[in-house]
Parts: sequence; structure tokens; C-alpha cells
Amino acid sequence: MTTPVAGPRDDAATTTRHITCVLCEASCGLQVALRGTEIVSIKGHAEDPLSRGHICPKGVALQDLHTDPDRLRRPVKRVGDTFVEIGWDEAIELAAGLLHGVQQRHGRDAVATYLGNPNVHSVGALTHVTAIPRTLRSRHVFSATSVDQLPHHLVAWAMYGHQFLLPVPDIDRTRLLVLVGTNPMASNGSLWTVPDFPGRLRELRSRGGRLVVLDPRRTETAAVADEHHFVRPGTDATVLLALVNVVLGEGLARPAAYVTGMDELRVAVADFTPELAESVSGVAAEAIRNLARDVAAGSAAVHGRMGVSTQEFGVLCQWAIQCLMAITGNLDHPGGTMFTSPAIDIVGRGLVGRGHRGRTHSAVRGLPEFGGELPVSVMSEEMEGPRPAIRGIITVGGNPVSSTPAGGRLSERMAELEAVVAIDPYINETTRHAQVILPPTGPLERDHYDLIFHTLAVRNTARWSPALFERGEDQRHEWEIARDLVLALNRKAGRRVPLKALVRLRASPRLTVDVLLRSSRRGLSVRRLARTPGGVDLGPLEPRLPERLRTPEQEVVLTPAVVTDGLAALRSRLPALRRAAHSDDLLLIGRRHQRDNNSWMHNTERLTRGRPRHQLLMHPDDAASRGIEDGSLVTVTSEVSSLQVEVRASDEVMRGVVSLPHGYGHRRPGVRLSRAVEVPGVTMNDLTDPAQVEGVSGNAVLNGIPVVVTPATLMAGG
Repeated sequence: MTTPVAGPRDDAATTTRHITCVLCEASCGLQVALRGTEIVSIKGHAEDPLSRGHICPKGVALQDLHTDPDRLRRPVKRVGDTFVEIGWDEAIELAAGLLHGVQQRHGRDAVATYLGNPNVHSVGALTHVTAIPRTLRSRHVFSATSVDQLPHHLVAWAMYGHQFLLPVPDIDRTRLLVLVGTNPMASNGSLWTVPDFPGRLRELRSRGGRLVVLDPRRTETAAVADEHHFVRPGTDATVLLALVNVVLGEGLARPAAYVTGMDELRVAVADFTPELAESVSGVAAEAIRNLARDVAAGSAAVHGRMGVSTQEFGVLCQWAIQCLMAITGNLDHPGGTMFTSPAIDIVGRGLVGRGHRGRTHSAVRGLPEFGGELPVSVMSEEMEGPRPAIRGIITVGGNPVSSTPAGGRLSERMAELEAVVAIDPYINETTRHAQVILPPTGPLERDHYDLIFHTLAVRNTARWSPALFERGEDQRHEWEIARDLVLALNRKAGRRVPLKALVRLRASPRLTVDVLLRSSRRGLSVRRLARTPGGVDLGPLEPRLPERLRTPEQEVVLTPAVVTDGLAALRSRLPALRRAAHSDDLLLIGRRHQRDNNSWMHNTERLTRGRPRHQLLMHPDDAASRGIEDGSLVTVTSEVSSLQVEVRASDEVMRGVVSLPHGYGHRRPGVRLSRAVEVPGVTMNDLTDPAQVEGVSGNAVLNGIPVVVTPATLMAGG
């Protein structure tokens, strides 16, 4: 796909540059044609060994972010109800003074940190921003991890000994790919860096392979699957446990020698039969048996993502998937699920901690931390009451008012805080509460190396992405903002920064990555990668176990108590799940689109044009039984809130299920955009309840929300 940009000078020479797209986990390699400082075209780089020429509409829209008039390029501070530009020195001192002042008055835990998803897409944020919460020393650290993926990390920590030992499907060699609650045709992979999923699916079929999808919606991925099974939201755990039950019951298990706990697992899943799963999920018992046998036949990979992570039993879902892979011999086997061998091994070199749980707890509900972070669902309640635990916050690249449960309630609490500081390029639903906003450079103005996504990729590669444009004189990179803020906070506190920490702070991300590459025994360096457009191909995924395991005995632990203790809660819910399966009640699920990027980029005209995609999807039979007409306005009511939105009747959702996309509706009071790009819709997170969390990890529950849908006129008429 090539997109021309109007107005380049005809007499300027055209040059070609190669960069990485940082807008989703696919991390596609791009080829950019420049004429002077103007972009002539952006297309996929055909010689990139990972993305192989793939590009989606978001990659083309990188140029819109670069020229976006809504993007801040200089710091701003609040003056009354408006923001005014200030210099960097004043902004850093103001931010440090606000945060330090709160800690002086109320203690160090009174200041919270929230880290948004964009941080993992910026090497400067990964190398430097984590120094901010370390400097603040507050137990109130939150991130987008507990919005959508904490069950993955907890299960990896419990079974493999490290929160980032996350096996990914070896799609390039598998015979059978089973996807549960994940939609890579739209997302390009999630906790699974799989660019060009459509092309890889065609290759899977060309070698006689199959794709099976379990999802309550006929997603873009389910629509192209060889087999799709509707599954009632919140019941996936029963189906996945039944798959394990069948493998064990029919003698199909063939685990590796380092897999322990087979007898305990057999007892744990004995009552989760295919018939039980059918009674609550709607997936036929015989289909479950056939799928289990097919997975056990080998060269099969099962992967579950948002749909199963953000529900009541997300940890049990992820645990059952890992158990299924381990006992069938598909774990760490070509064509199954495998661990990567990245040039910079964040696991092997200890760049990311193994994980831990319960060292601290939230003040109100007593929910445990994981990996040093508290569940984001407790954030608003920690700000409430006559003596709130949180009285100030710094947000970095995140918009929790839009993307976390009951965002409206969080917005009200943030308005009452004594200090709000944001490192963010936009004034949005969250940052509008800030006294000072420190904007980092955009993705085309900074170097990049994928420390995280090379660790989750379907092929081992290494790619350095140099900045496409020089930053402006008045701009700062994330790493520079973090460096200056950390130094200012230490000055305020009267602390000396240790020499080793000071060296790390002052080292650029380029230097840090170069040192890591040179010491990786791969013979790589930033300079070598910069001379290799598309990066270096390090080969397909290879077996890495048991050496890569970080458990005490280098074993896969099938039945960690922290996980299996959650089975009692699932068993106690079974009667209610059976009743719900035969009722007329509705359950709300989310969805995403290829042209969206979570809760942002909805003011980008290139991505928002075309057919509206913000509506509530509802099965035609459910709509008819409620007197709801296709295209009409409806009221959606949950336990905590209600909203109005247009409805679209569609059989792509199963009966009893309705679906809203995540993060729409950017017209909250106080958010001012310079352009009038109207983005219709609402954010489904206003309907979610922060009191409802995944029982083991504390992850937010965003799927399977009970709702009532009525014609909007009924509400208006009382």
C-alpha cells in the first residue's frame, strides 16, 4: 500500500528510508520515500525478514501523527481552564515540585504512577521511564498490564518461573492453529508478534493446515477460519479445561520429562467434562473431544488473548492453554508454541524481573500486587474517602479515564487530586486534569529497537529503526524527560543519585541498545543493524527447554497452587453459568478494529473515514424480542452505568451477546481538539465495574458484563 502526500517539491531528490512501525505489536518494517522533509509514500518493506512487506492502515497513518496539529510539541501548564506553553526547565521543576510536595505532605505512597501501553512501543520509555516509579518509591504503581494481559504474566511466572516466558504459536510450521478470544486479522497479533497474519494463514493452508477459532463473535479471523465455534462469554475456562480432561482421559498425553504434576492435574480437571462445558458454553461436547484429539496429534498451537484474559476466570483460561500445550508435547516443539531467542534476551539477562505476588496490597480492598504493580481497577477507590491513599499521580503515555473500568468515576477523582503530571503528546480525557504536561517526540522523530516484541515474535530477528526526522529544538525524547524529572525529584528530596544509576540515566537508548547487542554473542551492533535495512534474520524459533525455565528445578509446574486454588470459584459459579446459558440475558463483550489503536488515533481522518464501526452489535433475534430496530438508538445499562448508542443487528454475534468497541467517544467535557474530526460512539469501559476483577490476578473484567438493552425512547419516556 502506497499513500502519496500532496505538495512535495518536484526538484527535490527522493530518498528511501527504512523504519519500524510502532503502533501495534506486529512491529512491521516500513519503507518510506522522502522528498526533502516530506513523505512521498509509506509501504511495507518487502525484504524485511519478519514482516515480509506487510503493512496495515495504521502504518500509513504514522505520517498523520507526525503532522497532527493536536499533538503537543512544547510543555504546557494549566492556567485556570486553559493550558499555556512554557519552557522545559520550568516544566520539569514544576512537575517535580508538584509530586515532591504531595509526598512531603502525605508520605511517599500518596503519589501514584500509571504507565500506558505506548511505553512498550518506545525504546526510550523502556530504558528510562521505569526510573520514575523507582525514584518515587511509592507502592501505587499501575499500568495497562492489569487492563488486558495480567493473567498471561501470572501464569508464566507460576508455571515457567518468569513473567515474560510467554510461548507464542509457531505459525510458520504448525499444522493446526487454535485461537481463543483473539483476532489477529484485526490486531496483527497480541502478546504474539505476527505481522502478515493473512499471508501466514494462506501458507498454513497451503501445507494442509487448519485454523480453528473459539469466540462469541464471528470476528474477522473467525470469518476466514476453517472452523468457528461460538462460546458464551465467561465460560471459556470450562471448554479449555475440558480439552485437558479429554487428553488425559483418553491417554493422549505425551509430556516432556521436565513437565511435573501430571497426577495432580488429572485430579484437578476430572470433573470438567465436555458435557459440563457444553451445558454452560454452548460448544458441543463432541466438538470439544474432536478438537482435543486433533491438538494431541501434534504440530498444534493454541493461543488465547483479550477475550479470555479480560474475564472472570482469565487466569484459569491461560493456565489451561499452557497445560494443554505441555501435556500434548506441543510446548517447545516446532509447529507448537515456542519461546524466542532474541538478540537482546530480556529474560535471560535479567533486564525484566521474574515477577512476584503479594508483597504489598491495595489500601481499600487489599488486592495483591504483581511484579510491583497494583491492579488498575483499584486506582479510583484509592483516591476516595476523607483520607485518600492517593493524592497525586503521574501518567506516562496512558489514558486510563478512557481505557480502564468506570473511567467517569476515575475522572471525577483525578479532578480532586492535589497534583497531576502527565508525560503525553496530547490533551485527552486523562491529561486534561494535569497541572503540567510534558510532551515527548513522536514515533518518526526517535530511534527505536523492539526490546519487548522481539521477545514475542514468530521469528528471531533484530532490527534497528533510526529516527526519520530530526526532533525540533524545543522537543524532548521520553528518555530525556524521564532523566531530567528523576534528577529533579532527587534534588527536591535531597538525595544523591548513585553513580551507576546516573550513568544509566545519562546514556541514550542507542548507546544502551548498542552495549546490549555487542555483549549478546550474536556479533551485532547498532551500526551493523543500521547498515542492514529490515534488520538481521536470526532464524526460526528453536527448542529452548528446559534450559530457559526459571523455576527452581527447571521444570514446568503444571499445578501451581496460586492458580489451582481458583478452581473452587469456578465450580461455585457453575450453577449460575448454567442458568445464564438458558436465559434471555445479555452479556457485553468488546471488540477492536484494524484501523483503531486502542483508545487513541480516533481523531485521525485517514483512519476514521468509511463505514461507521462504533455501533452496538446485537443478534437480530435479540433485537426483535426487545422491539429494537436496526440502526435505532438504544440504552445500554450495566450494574454501574448506562449509555446510549446506535445498534446494528448482526448475526456475527451469538444470541445473548452484544458488542461495543473499546475506547470510542472522545467528546468528554474539557477535551478540546483543534480539528473537528467527529468520532461518534461511546467507551464501553464506562459500563464496566472496577469492583469486578479476575479472581486470581486482579485483572480488570471487560468481557461478559451483564447488561440490559432497551430502545432509547423507553428510557426517555420513563
